[in-house]
Amino acid sequence: MELIQNLGLGFAVALSLQNLGLCLLGCLVGTLIGVLPGVGPIATIAMLLPITFGLDPAGALIMLAGIYYGAQYGGSTTAILVNIPGEATAVVTTLDGHAMARRGRAGIALGIAAIGSFFAGTVATLIIAALGRPLTELAMLFRPAEYFSLMLMGLVLAVVLASGSVIRAIAMVMVGVLLSCVGTDIETGEARMTLGWFSIADGIDFSVLAMGIFGIAEILRNLEVTEARDVVRARIGRLLPGREELGQSAKPIMRGTVLGAILGLLPGNGAVLGPFASYAVEKRLAKDPSRFGKGAIEGVAGPESANNAGAQTSFIPMLTLGIPPNAVMALMVGAMTIFGIVPGPQVITAHPQLFWGMIASMWLGNLMLLLINLPLVGVWVRLLKVPYRLMYPTILVFCSVGIYSINSQITDVLFIGFFGYVGYVLVKVGFEPAPLLLGFVLGSLMEENLRRALVLSRGDPSVFVTSPISAVLLFISAGVLVLALLPSVRRERDEVFAEAD
Repeated sequence: MELIQNLGLGFAVALSLQNLGLCLLGCLVGTLIGVLPGVGPIATIAMLLPITFGLDPAGALIMLAGIYYGAQYGGSTTAILVNIPGEATAVVTTLDGHAMARRGRAGIALGIAAIGSFFAGTVATLIIAALGRPLTELAMLFRPAEYFSLMLMGLVLAVVLASGSVIRAIAMVMVGVLLSCVGTDIETGEARMTLGWFSIADGIDFSVLAMGIFGIAEILRNLEVTEARDVVRARIGRLLPGREELGQSAKPIMRGTVLGAILGLLPGNGAVLGPFASYAVEKRLAKDPSRFGKGAIEGVAGPESANNAGAQTSFIPMLTLGIPPNAVMALMVGAMTIFGIVPGPQVITAHPQLFWGMIASMWLGNLMLLLINLPLVGVWVRLLKVPYRLMYPTILVFCSVGIYSINSQITDVLFIGFFGYVGYVLVKVGFEPAPLLLGFVLGSLMEENLRRALVLSRGDPSVFVTSPISAVLLFISAGVLVLALLPSVRRERDEVFAEAD
């Protein structure tokens, strides 16, 4: 009964004219950046953070969330029609989706991808609604020591599930934590690690760092890539699958939804691994595995369901525990702190309109995506022919104006250029920037809880192991890290991410 009342509150918030418009805008922008590979939801959300400051928190987060899961829909369109994944999660869709398109079944592939995504999104929304209150009540039992250990475990899992070297991922997390310490000491008020530079006396602005290492760096990376788009010229055909196609896709959609929903909870690349896991399962269960890679509809239905389910269940740890499981959720946490909302279990009690409004908007957003994407396929095909060299100058100007509008400081514009170059170099030398952003977001929260725990225990560090919950979380963190460093596990892990790349 309480859940129904809470959902009623959520729909009352999400169905307001302004929030409906923001949800639609987020879904359209998300689909657009998914269709046009080269920017991605992380860079787009980082770029759009400045324009959300004039909105109310619920509306801003509804729009940003729409961009994230909208990109999953758009990524499948370009994967099927152009054989280029607009999003990392759409890599698997290219294998059979583009093969279907070449056989004149592009419409069926697009239709089943949209239906699977809608079903998965609906189920994931119900999971979030069902788990929100129990997880929040569990998290309310946490004290500072338990919170510190929980955040440490989140960073360790993010390191293990990040692509590339574990050591390099640890280094990125450490750099992020150090950057979060720049500015004013939270206890003494003394400036630290500022090198006497007044511009960073209040710390490094989250939106500046995010826009630089993701937005500007992404533009620099794509400028060096020669464009090659093999747009399918065959007729797209009917979009609604028939009874036979639906029968072939029903079980893969359900299996993909379950796999994606579970993996989406994991920090790091959990949501990204969902489509790969789904594809592997469907190929293993198929009576004729040789069909895969040649246009098997199950190879589209399962992975597309998994990627949308994973994208939405990744909101659960962010909304209930304040722990971002990936870089996009780190941006969402950053947006919440900008609005003065402390991420964590208190969100559901202190800001119920925000919490339940976001959940209701996810279902509405998935419905919008289903209704607007299929009729607009022709528009997306035309947009795929727009050269990137015409888009990037506009994006750079938009970024500069947006970041300057926050604090009206020219140094912020210079900083996004600096961090953009740093992010570009990091990727070139094999470092993934996502763990850096997670470390930056959680660093200040970890420091705050570490100090509180030590104050409450009168400086006794054993409080982190004498508390049962904290001790279990630390044990899990240590065990996972040791396992990840074992040679055999490292080899298997590298093979998985090699396939994902």
